[in-house]
Amino acid sequence: MLLSTLPDLERLRGLVATVGAFYVRDRALERAQREIERAFAAGGPDAAGVRAYLAAVEHYFSGFHREAVAQLTYVDRELERLYQRQFNLTAERGVAARRVEATQGVLSSLAELAAS
Repeated sequence: MLLSTLPDLERLRGLVATVGAFYVRDRALERAQREIERAFAAGGPDAAGVRAYLAAVEHYFSGFHREAVAQLTYVDRELERLYQRQFNLTAERGVAARRVEATQGVLSSLAELAAS
């Protein structure tokens, strides 16, 4: 995914700001972030620095993205199981409620007969 030509510096600056807003504990990305920020402060990054930064960002965020997709897939699967369980319990409750009504009717008739 790395670019064959250097990106527009303003767009790159925006990416640097976006990445800088993340809480990152990856040493390689932390180092690349510091270096690109220093390069911008010193007048602008060189081609090698930009490529190194983009490679570090891609490496970190590709893994981060895979983890997030896996977590989302897991949560969606768990929700589907929960929805199915809720549907089954709702149906089971309906059956039990009808049984209560039917048995209550029989017991009421029995009580009426006993009282007469």
